Amino acid sequence: MMMNDWLIEPLGLLHGPAARQAVTAGLARWLAGGPSAYTLARLWGGEEDGHIVPACAIPAQWAQVADRVSAPFPDAGLPSGPQVMGIINVTPDSFSDGGRHYHAVPALEAIRAMYAAGCRIVDIGGESTRPGAPPVTAEEEWRRIGPVIRAVRECTGLDDLHLSIDTRQGMVMDRALGAGASIINDVSALTYDPAARRVVARHGCPVMLMHMRGTPATMHDHAAYDDVAVDVVRELAHRVDEAVAAGIDRARILIDPGIGFAKTVEGNLDLLARLPLLANLGCRVVLGVSRKRMLGEICAQPDAARRDPATIAASLPGLVFANTVLRVHNVTAMMQAMRVTQGLDRH
Repeated sequence: MMMNDWLIEPLGLLHGPAARQAVTAGLARWLAGGPSAYTLARLWGGEEDGHIVPACAIPAQWAQVADRVSAPFPDAGLPSGPQVMGIINVTPDSFSDGGRHYHAVPALEAIRAMYAAGCRIVDIGGESTRPGAPPVTAEEEWRRIGPVIRAVRECTGLDDLHLSIDTRQGMVMDRALGAGASIINDVSALTYDPAARRVVARHGCPVMLMHMRGTPATMHDHAAYDDVAVDVVRELAHRVDEAVAAGIDRARILIDPGIGFAKTVEGNLDLLARLPLLANLGCRVVLGVSRKRMLGEICAQPDAARRDPATIAASLPGLVFANTVLRVHNVTAMMQAMRVTQGLDRH
């Protein structure tokens, strides 16, 4: 195993004043710059593979890894602090709200409502990535999302709204960024279209790289892992390295563990319980669990639109980091939950 595959898994987390006191006393280390700190560390790699040690006694050969885990994430060109990113599916077949925002007028109305609730990042998608979803052509995808981008940019009062485009197609990325979008969100982590990395590098925009194996149509055939949380972080590290090698600024990269993509229900829960492992990547985190099928299976709720309470419960672990982006359908509910959590963390 290469040394660059070594990972530290932060354990024994503390928050708020207790975290500050423990770090000052030398009993804990900051997790991604705070507000959380960790008192124990599980080491993945080398001779210590799987061992748990006190955070204050991490072996010297792990110092570089420990420093990376404790360093604050860059903001990646987006608003600082935790953010709620609203979802707008301009599709007829998305699993939760397919058809609801299929035209520019209702899409714009929904975006304005999200903005009024405090949302400053909206993710617009023109292709469903639900399990088994067929691909759509780049031209069809652009036909769906182009009018929405133009409508938002022509609308007064939304000047500070960041538009993210959920696409795997290089041509769609290029046109969208030229029309006023500012972020790319690619579920394939820029591996689907050979042109995608060049487009993102040329525009110098923030980009969200999600973990997935296979495609939306085949991903459930690739859900076997040795250790799902460790494997996902290592595989995402390779995607980040590939993006940087293509000329993309590492400080503009966000990473998404891909909840619901090529993972079993148990695998998804393991990932959510071990999100601090993502600090090894040094990139701002995007967490998208909204109304996912796994929540329906856990809660015995077949109606995706009625899974918002489960969405909130599954999203809040992402706030272990100071500037996580929570990607949801119900912006108002998530904003309320996030603000209460922030208040609790101050005490």
